[in-house]
Amino acid sequence: MSQKFFLTVSERTIKCLACRHYCSIPNGAFGLCGARKNVQGKGKCVVEEKPCSLNLDPIEKKPLFHYLPNTKILSIGFFGCNFRCDFCQNYETTFVRGADAEKQALVLEEFTPKRFVELAIKKKAKSIAFTYNEPSITPEFNLKVVALAKKQSPALGSVYVTNGYTSTEQLAELSKKKTRLDAANIDLKSFNENFYRKICGAELEKTLAAIKEYHKKGIWIELTTLIIPGKNDSEEELKQIASFISELDHNIPWHVSAFFPTHKMYNVPPTTSEEIRRAIKIGKNAGLNFVYGGNVRANLEDTHCPKCNHLLIRRQNFGAEVIGMEKSHCASCGEEIAGVFE
Repeated sequence: MSQKFFLTVSERTIKCLACRHYCSIPNGAFGLCGARKNVQGKGKCVVEEKPCSLNLDPIEKKPLFHYLPNTKILSIGFFGCNFRCDFCQNYETTFVRGADAEKQALVLEEFTPKRFVELAIKKKAKSIAFTYNEPSITPEFNLKVVALAKKQSPALGSVYVTNGYTSTEQLAELSKKKTRLDAANIDLKSFNENFYRKICGAELEKTLAAIKEYHKKGIWIELTTLIIPGKNDSEEELKQIASFISELDHNIPWHVSAFFPTHKMYNVPPTTSEEIRRAIKIGKNAGLNFVYGGNVRANLEDTHCPKCNHLLIRRQNFGAEVIGMEKSHCASCGEEIAGVFE
Protein backbone atom coordinates (compact mmCIF):
# COMPACT_ATOMS: atom_id res chain seq x y z
CA MET A 1 0.00 0.00 0.00
CA SER A 2 1.16 3.52 -0.81
CA GLN A 3 2.48 5.43 2.23
CA LYS A 4 1.53 8.85 0.80
CA PHE A 5 -1.01 9.40 3.58
CA PHE A 6 1.14 8.09 6.42
CA LEU A 7 4.09 9.84 8.05
CA THR A 8 6.69 8.13 10.24
CA VAL A 9 6.89 9.92 13.60
CA SER A 10 9.11 7.48 15.50
CA GLU A 11 10.18 3.86 15.38
CA ARG A 12 6.79 2.73 16.71
CA THR A 13 4.43 5.57 15.78
CA ILE A 14 3.04 6.85 12.49
CA LYS A 15 0.84 9.84 11.74
CA CYS A 16 -2.14 9.45 9.42
CA LEU A 17 -2.67 12.25 6.90
CA ALA A 18 -6.01 11.13 5.48
CA CYS A 19 -8.30 13.39 7.52
CA ARG A 20 -8.20 16.37 9.86
CA HIS A 21 -7.87 14.25 12.99
CA TYR A 22 -4.26 13.58 11.93
CA CYS A 23 -4.12 10.58 14.26
CA SER A 24 -0.82 9.48 15.78
CA ILE A 25 -1.06 5.68 15.69
CA PRO A 26 1.20 3.40 17.78
CA ASN A 27 2.28 0.03 16.40
CA GLY A 28 -0.64 -2.43 16.25
CA ALA A 29 -3.26 0.25 16.87
CA PHE A 30 -5.93 1.90 14.71
CA GLY A 31 -6.77 5.53 14.04
CA LEU A 32 -10.09 7.00 15.20
CA CYS A 33 -11.79 5.82 12.00
CA GLY A 34 -11.06 2.18 12.88
CA ALA A 35 -9.95 1.47 9.32
CA ARG A 36 -6.37 2.76 9.22
CA LYS A 37 -3.76 0.78 11.15
CA ASN A 38 -0.09 0.84 12.06
CA VAL A 39 1.43 -2.52 11.11
CA GLN A 40 5.09 -2.66 12.16
CA GLY A 41 5.63 1.00 11.33
CA LYS A 42 3.74 0.90 8.02
CA GLY A 43 0.30 2.34 7.46
CA LYS A 44 -2.47 0.10 6.20
CA CYS A 45 -6.14 0.63 5.37
CA VAL A 46 -7.65 -2.70 6.48
CA VAL A 47 -10.86 -2.22 4.47
CA GLU A 48 -9.27 -1.23 1.15
CA GLU A 49 -10.86 -3.02 -1.84
CA LYS A 50 -13.37 -4.67 0.55
CA PRO A 51 -16.57 -2.61 0.24
CA CYS A 52 -19.61 -3.41 2.36
CA SER A 53 -21.99 -1.28 0.25
CA LEU A 54 -22.37 -0.99 -3.52
CA ASN A 55 -25.40 0.46 -5.30
CA LEU A 56 -26.52 2.23 -8.45
CA ASP A 57 -28.35 5.36 -7.28
CA PRO A 58 -30.01 8.44 -8.72
CA ILE A 59 -27.59 11.38 -8.35
CA GLU A 60 -30.38 13.20 -6.51
CA LYS A 61 -30.08 10.70 -3.64
CA LYS A 62 -26.60 11.92 -2.61
CA PRO A 63 -28.10 14.64 -2.63
CA LEU A 64 -26.63 16.55 -5.57
CA PHE A 65 -29.10 18.75 -7.45
CA HIS A 66 -26.79 20.89 -9.58
CA TYR A 67 -24.41 18.16 -10.70
CA LEU A 68 -25.53 16.07 -13.69
CA PRO A 69 -29.23 16.00 -12.71
CA ASN A 70 -31.36 13.01 -13.69
CA THR A 71 -28.39 10.67 -14.09
CA LYS A 72 -27.21 7.50 -12.34
CA ILE A 73 -24.21 7.27 -10.00
CA LEU A 74 -22.47 4.07 -8.89
CA SER A 75 -21.89 4.33 -5.15
CA ILE A 76 -19.43 2.46 -2.93
CA GLY A 77 -18.79 2.43 0.82
CA PHE A 78 -16.68 0.66 3.45
CA PHE A 79 -16.61 -0.12 7.17
CA GLY A 80 -15.44 2.63 9.50
CA CYS A 81 -15.80 6.39 9.90
CA ASN A 82 -13.81 9.21 11.47
CA PHE A 83 -16.92 10.66 13.17
CA ARG A 84 -19.11 9.00 15.82
CA CYS A 85 -22.41 10.82 15.25
CA ASP A 86 -25.20 9.88 17.63
CA PHE A 87 -27.68 10.29 14.76
CA CYS A 88 -25.77 8.24 12.15
CA GLN A 89 -28.09 6.69 9.57
CA ASN A 90 -25.51 4.10 8.48
CA TYR A 91 -24.31 3.11 11.96
CA GLU A 92 -24.55 -0.63 11.19
CA THR A 93 -21.49 -0.29 8.95
CA THR A 94 -19.78 2.96 9.98
CA PHE A 95 -19.43 1.80 13.59
CA VAL A 96 -17.75 -1.46 12.56
CA ARG A 97 -14.20 -0.43 13.40
CA GLY A 98 -10.80 -1.65 14.46
CA ALA A 99 -10.35 -5.41 14.87
CA ASP A 100 -14.02 -6.00 13.95
CA ALA A 101 -13.61 -4.15 10.66
CA GLU A 102 -10.37 -5.97 9.93
CA LYS A 103 -11.96 -9.35 10.65
CA GLN A 104 -15.18 -8.74 8.72
CA ALA A 105 -13.31 -7.30 5.73
CA LEU A 106 -11.52 -10.62 5.32
CA VAL A 107 -14.73 -12.36 4.28
CA LEU A 108 -15.95 -9.60 1.95
CA GLU A 109 -15.50 -9.91 -1.80
CA GLU A 110 -12.51 -8.07 -3.22
CA PHE A 111 -13.44 -5.14 -5.42
CA THR A 112 -10.52 -3.52 -7.21
CA PRO A 113 -10.52 0.02 -8.64
CA LYS A 114 -10.45 -1.50 -12.14
CA ARG A 115 -13.52 -3.60 -11.43
CA PHE A 116 -15.38 -0.63 -9.93
CA VAL A 117 -14.72 1.59 -12.94
CA GLU A 118 -15.64 -1.16 -15.39
CA LEU A 119 -18.91 -1.77 -13.54
CA ALA A 120 -19.76 1.95 -13.64
CA ILE A 121 -19.21 1.98 -17.40
CA LYS A 122 -21.23 -1.21 -17.85
CA LYS A 123 -24.12 0.19 -15.80
CA LYS A 124 -23.98 3.41 -17.86
CA ALA A 125 -23.47 5.53 -14.76
CA LYS A 126 -22.47 9.12 -15.42
CA SER A 127 -20.46 9.32 -12.20
CA ILE A 128 -19.09 7.35 -9.27
CA ALA A 129 -19.55 8.15 -5.58
CA PHE A 130 -17.55 7.37 -2.48
CA THR A 131 -20.26 7.43 0.15
CA TYR A 132 -22.25 5.57 2.88
CA ASN A 133 -19.26 5.99 5.22
CA GLU A 134 -16.66 8.77 5.25
CA PRO A 135 -14.71 8.60 1.95
CA SER A 136 -11.72 10.49 3.34
CA ILE A 137 -10.56 7.39 5.24
CA THR A 138 -9.90 5.41 2.04
CA PRO A 139 -7.88 7.90 -0.09
CA GLU A 140 -5.58 5.28 -1.62
CA PHE A 141 -8.51 3.38 -3.16
CA ASN A 142 -10.40 6.53 -4.13
CA LEU A 143 -7.48 8.13 -5.97
CA LYS A 144 -6.76 4.95 -7.92
CA VAL A 145 -10.41 4.83 -8.99
CA VAL A 146 -10.54 8.48 -10.05
CA ALA A 147 -7.29 8.23 -12.01
CA LEU A 148 -8.45 5.06 -13.76
CA ALA A 149 -11.87 6.55 -14.53
CA LYS A 150 -10.35 9.63 -16.14
CA LYS A 151 -8.12 7.41 -18.25
CA GLN A 152 -10.74 4.87 -19.36
CA SER A 153 -13.82 7.09 -19.51
CA PRO A 154 -12.97 10.83 -19.26
CA ALA A 155 -16.66 11.80 -19.04
CA LEU A 156 -17.19 9.65 -15.92
CA GLY A 157 -17.46 12.03 -12.97
CA SER A 158 -16.36 11.45 -9.37
CA VAL A 159 -18.10 12.47 -6.15
CA TYR A 160 -17.42 12.50 -2.39
CA VAL A 161 -20.34 12.45 0.04
CA THR A 162 -18.39 13.62 3.06
CA ASN A 163 -18.52 15.01 6.58
CA GLY A 164 -15.97 17.61 5.49
CA TYR A 165 -12.99 16.32 7.44
CA THR A 166 -10.87 15.65 4.34
CA SER A 167 -7.25 16.58 5.03
CA THR A 168 -5.42 19.36 3.20
CA GLU A 169 -3.01 16.72 1.86
CA GLN A 170 -5.84 14.66 0.38
CA LEU A 171 -7.54 17.70 -1.09
CA ALA A 172 -4.27 18.59 -2.81
CA GLU A 173 -4.34 15.20 -4.53
CA LEU A 174 -8.02 15.53 -5.37
CA SER A 175 -7.37 18.81 -7.16
CA LYS A 176 -4.64 17.45 -9.47
CA LYS A 177 -5.55 16.95 -13.10
CA LYS A 178 -5.15 13.15 -13.11
CA THR A 179 -7.03 12.59 -9.85
CA ARG A 180 -9.40 15.55 -9.79
CA LEU A 181 -12.62 15.18 -7.82
CA ASP A 182 -15.57 16.70 -9.67
CA ALA A 183 -18.14 17.27 -6.93
CA ALA A 184 -18.90 16.79 -3.25
CA ASN A 185 -21.87 16.94 -0.96
CA ILE A 186 -20.54 18.06 2.41
CA ASP A 187 -22.38 17.80 5.71
CA LEU A 188 -22.43 20.95 7.78
CA LYS A 189 -24.01 19.31 10.79
CA SER A 190 -24.25 22.32 13.09
CA PHE A 191 -22.71 25.69 13.79
CA ASN A 192 -22.00 24.87 17.40
CA GLU A 193 -18.62 23.63 18.63
CA ASN A 194 -20.14 21.68 21.52
CA PHE A 195 -22.48 19.85 19.12
CA TYR A 196 -19.53 18.79 16.97
CA ARG A 197 -17.40 17.69 19.93
CA LYS A 198 -20.06 15.90 22.00
CA ILE A 199 -22.34 14.47 19.32
CA CYS A 200 -19.94 13.95 16.38
CA GLY A 201 -16.49 13.63 17.94
CA ALA A 202 -15.03 16.36 15.74
CA GLU A 203 -14.46 20.12 15.53
CA LEU A 204 -16.59 22.70 13.76
CA GLU A 205 -13.69 24.97 12.78
CA LYS A 206 -11.87 22.16 10.99
CA THR A 207 -15.03 21.34 9.04
CA LEU A 208 -15.50 24.98 8.01
CA ALA A 209 -11.86 25.17 6.92
CA ALA A 210 -12.28 22.07 4.74
CA ILE A 211 -15.45 23.42 3.14
CA LYS A 212 -13.56 26.58 2.20
CA GLU A 213 -10.72 24.49 0.74
CA TYR A 214 -13.09 22.38 -1.36
CA HIS A 215 -14.66 25.55 -2.75
CA LYS A 216 -11.33 27.31 -3.34
CA LYS A 217 -10.05 24.34 -5.36
CA GLY A 218 -12.99 24.62 -7.74
CA ILE A 219 -14.68 21.36 -6.78
CA TRP A 220 -18.45 21.73 -7.18
CA ILE A 221 -19.95 21.54 -3.67
CA GLU A 222 -23.40 21.33 -2.16
CA LEU A 223 -23.97 21.41 1.61
CA THR A 224 -26.41 19.40 3.72
CA THR A 225 -27.68 20.06 7.23
CA LEU A 226 -29.83 17.45 8.98
CA ILE A 227 -32.26 19.51 11.07
CA ILE A 228 -32.54 17.80 14.49
CA PRO A 229 -35.23 19.20 16.80
CA GLY A 230 -33.78 20.71 19.96
CA LYS A 231 -30.19 20.05 18.87
CA ASN A 232 -29.26 22.32 15.95
CA ASP A 233 -32.55 23.90 14.86
CA SER A 234 -32.56 27.24 16.67
CA GLU A 235 -33.20 30.27 14.51
CA GLU A 236 -29.85 31.74 15.57
CA GLU A 237 -27.89 28.66 14.54
CA LEU A 238 -29.68 28.24 11.21
CA LYS A 239 -28.99 31.91 10.45
CA GLN A 240 -25.29 31.33 11.24
CA ILE A 241 -25.12 28.36 8.86
CA ALA A 242 -26.95 30.21 6.09
CA SER A 243 -24.77 33.29 6.55
CA PHE A 244 -21.56 31.24 6.38
CA ILE A 245 -22.67 29.60 3.12
CA SER A 246 -23.89 32.85 1.57
CA GLU A 247 -20.65 34.67 2.40
CA LEU A 248 -18.66 31.84 0.84
CA ASP A 249 -20.82 31.69 -2.31
CA HIS A 250 -24.55 32.41 -2.51
CA ASN A 251 -24.84 29.91 -5.38
CA ILE A 252 -23.87 26.92 -3.21
CA PRO A 253 -27.01 24.78 -2.82
CA TRP A 254 -28.04 24.14 0.79
CA HIS A 255 -30.03 20.99 1.53
CA VAL A 256 -31.96 21.13 4.81
CA SER A 257 -33.07 17.61 5.58
CA ALA A 258 -35.60 16.24 8.05
CA PHE A 259 -34.36 14.02 10.89
CA PHE A 260 -35.95 10.70 11.82
CA PRO A 261 -35.13 8.95 15.14
CA THR A 262 -32.20 6.55 14.81
CA HIS A 263 -29.08 5.12 16.50
CA LYS A 264 -28.64 6.95 19.84
CA MET A 265 -31.39 9.52 19.20
CA TYR A 266 -34.59 7.48 19.28
CA ASN A 267 -35.87 9.84 22.00
CA VAL A 268 -35.69 12.85 19.65
CA PRO A 269 -38.86 13.59 17.62
CA PRO A 270 -38.77 13.72 13.80
CA THR A 271 -38.49 17.06 12.05
CA THR A 272 -41.76 18.51 10.77
CA SER A 273 -42.38 19.98 7.32
CA GLU A 274 -42.99 23.33 9.00
CA GLU A 275 -39.50 23.29 10.52
CA ILE A 276 -37.96 22.50 7.14
CA ARG A 277 -39.92 25.34 5.53
CA ARG A 278 -38.64 27.68 8.26
CA ALA A 279 -35.04 26.67 7.53
CA ILE A 280 -35.58 27.22 3.80
CA LYS A 281 -36.91 30.71 4.49
CA ILE A 282 -33.88 31.50 6.66
CA GLY A 283 -31.58 30.37 3.86
CA LYS A 284 -33.39 32.48 1.29
CA ASN A 285 -33.36 35.52 3.57
CA ALA A 286 -29.58 35.10 3.93
CA GLY A 287 -29.23 35.48 0.16
CA LEU A 288 -28.85 31.86 -0.88
CA ASN A 289 -30.13 31.23 -4.39
CA PHE A 290 -30.81 27.52 -3.95
CA VAL A 291 -32.24 26.00 -0.76
CA TYR A 292 -33.89 22.58 -0.79
CA GLY A 293 -35.95 20.68 1.77
CA GLY A 294 -35.52 16.92 1.96
CA ASN A 295 -37.03 13.89 3.74
CA VAL A 296 -40.52 15.42 3.89
CA ARG A 297 -43.71 14.68 1.95
CA ALA A 298 -44.04 18.24 0.72
CA ASN A 299 -42.24 18.91 -2.56
CA LEU A 300 -39.53 21.37 -1.57
CA GLU A 301 -36.86 20.22 -4.01
CA ASP A 302 -37.64 21.88 -7.36
CA THR A 303 -35.07 24.25 -8.84
CA HIS A 304 -36.22 27.71 -9.90
CA CYS A 305 -34.29 30.44 -11.65
CA PRO A 306 -32.99 32.86 -8.99
CA LYS A 307 -33.62 35.79 -11.36
CA CYS A 308 -37.09 35.17 -12.86
CA ASN A 309 -38.34 32.20 -10.75
CA HIS A 310 -38.93 30.06 -13.86
CA LEU A 311 -39.19 26.33 -13.04
CA LEU A 312 -35.95 24.73 -14.22
CA ILE A 313 -35.90 21.22 -12.73
CA ARG A 314 -38.86 19.33 -11.30
CA ARG A 315 -38.06 16.64 -8.71
CA GLN A 316 -40.03 13.88 -7.02
CA ASN A 317 -38.97 10.69 -5.22
CA PHE A 318 -35.30 11.02 -6.22
CA GLY A 319 -36.32 11.53 -9.84
CA ALA A 320 -35.66 14.71 -11.79
CA GLU A 321 -36.96 16.26 -15.00
CA VAL A 322 -35.05 19.14 -16.56
CA ILE A 323 -37.81 21.19 -18.15
CA GLY A 324 -36.76 24.85 -18.16
CA MET A 325 -33.07 24.94 -19.05
CA GLU A 326 -31.02 25.32 -22.19
CA LYS A 327 -27.70 23.72 -21.29
CA SER A 328 -26.67 25.68 -18.16
CA HIS A 329 -29.00 28.65 -18.67
CA CYS A 330 -32.58 29.49 -17.78
CA ALA A 331 -34.71 28.98 -20.88
CA SER A 332 -36.90 31.92 -19.89
CA CYS A 333 -34.49 34.77 -19.07
CA GLY A 334 -31.08 33.38 -20.02
CA GLU A 335 -29.64 33.54 -16.51
CA GLU A 336 -26.66 31.21 -16.06
CA ILE A 337 -27.40 28.61 -13.39
CA ALA A 338 -24.51 27.55 -11.16
CA GLY A 339 -23.60 23.89 -11.39
CA VAL A 340 -22.46 21.14 -13.74
CA PHE A 341 -25.23 20.23 -16.16
CA GLU A 342 -23.44 18.44 -19.00
